[in-house]
Amino acid sequence: MFEGKAWSVRVRLTVTAVVMALISGAAITAVATAALYGLSGAFKTEEVAGAAMQTARLSWRGPLPAVVPKGKSDGIQVLDAAGRIVATSSNLVGAPPLTDFLPPGSGTTHDRRVCDFPAFPGECVRVVAFRVHREGGDLVVYSAAEPVPWYVHPGLFAVILGASLLTVLMSGLSAYRTVGAALEPVRAIRRELAEITATDIGRRVPVPAARDEIRRLAETINQTLDRLETAAERQRRFTSDASHDLRSPLTAMRAQVEEALHYPDDVDWKAKAHAMLCSLDRLQAIVSDLLTLAKLDSGVPAHYERIDLGTLAGEELDRRKQRVRIDRDLKPGVTVLGDRLRLARLLTNLVDNAERHAASRVSVSVSRGRDDDDGGDGGDGEGTAVLEVLDDGAGIAPDQRELVFQRFTRLDASRNRDAGGTGLGLPIARDIALAHGGTLRLEDSALGARFVLRLPLSSLPGPRSGAAAGTTAGTGPGTGSGGEDGPPGGPPRP
Repeated sequence: MFEGKAWSVRVRLTVTAVVMALISGAAITAVATAALYGLSGAFKTEEVAGAAMQTARLSWRGPLPAVVPKGKSDGIQVLDAAGRIVATSSNLVGAPPLTDFLPPGSGTTHDRRVCDFPAFPGECVRVVAFRVHREGGDLVVYSAAEPVPWYVHPGLFAVILGASLLTVLMSGLSAYRTVGAALEPVRAIRRELAEITATDIGRRVPVPAARDEIRRLAETINQTLDRLETAAERQRRFTSDASHDLRSPLTAMRAQVEEALHYPDDVDWKAKAHAMLCSLDRLQAIVSDLLTLAKLDSGVPAHYERIDLGTLAGEELDRRKQRVRIDRDLKPGVTVLGDRLRLARLLTNLVDNAERHAASRVSVSVSRGRDDDDGGDGGDGEGTAVLEVLDDGAGIAPDQRELVFQRFTRLDASRNRDAGGTGLGLPIARDIALAHGGTLRLEDSALGARFVLRLPLSSLPGPRSGAAAGTTAGTGPGTGSGGEDGPPGGPPRP
């Protein structure tokens, strides 16, 4: 009805209400007029029949006068058995017979519509025939009356039509005001959203007092704004920290190059090259970690296959150049469904972190856990795979255990990214764990920091891709939240 028209919701609903009221009013007017027309017609017929009865009573009393009263009819004629007019009302004196129809059989009364009678030119009248039985021959009394018009009465029809139009007008005004009042909270929300977009994302839209759909809309918008504000603040912190960490090695390299250019004869070029390589290594590590996080955040699909977690851990440890002693306790047959490269990256990040902060020793273990293990996420009913990385360093205070999984988090001097890390290794490790339907946490230990990875065990045969498994590895910055689904055989991601 309103397709292609730039009409507001208020106008459209008001027009709809007016149209519906018009249709209803027209229907009610038609029904009421028809009902009144039927009742008036029946009443008029009864009046005409009553006038004929009065004339019939006169014939029973004696001879009829030539002129009889017409009563409430518009004209009366009395015809004998031969069809001759024996009496008539004053207005039909000299007029021919109204009609020649008779009540059927031995009936007493009958009515019919008669048109083009000379006394009523151009009109149709209702004629009632009344048979009067007499010894000298039956008489037939014809009583005529003009029909009731379709509108019954001009005044009455005007009242009905006026009432219908008034109802339509009141419906339109009521709909306009009601819709306007209902949409006022929406307009307030829109105005506030426009100002929020232009000025401050920390503001919130007003929540109506009524517990209706608009209130739920306002609450949903505010929740969305909360998440947007949190994400924007996290993004600002991430950008600030990333720019600072990228600027540090670049600044060091620039200072070294400027020093070498100012004093070329006093420069040990080999030592200078090694120093710049260290800065380049740090810069490359930061960029590599940022790219890894970007892939995880964007939901790049992984390739899932059945992996023996103990075998994978042993292979990765064998490739490393150990800076401290690494003790192993790797149980065989602990199989998970995951992406080999990403799980290897997770293990590498955990061991790198442990080596940087260990005093002399790092322990790595792989074993089977139980569904009811503390912090475990049940897999397919067969328990969990548990990977633990423990160092003998200073450890991390319980109130800071979650902070280390936030990107570019700075802790005390004994455990910060200036000790050799980029500040992104542990957040990457947790994102990978969550993308596999598992958890990565810092748990209690007698000495040092104890990182515990729990993944659902898998009994599915054969490799499967992330796309086929319906998985993604996307995570939000610093949130550690996975995609919509975990890998097959694992629980839904938190």
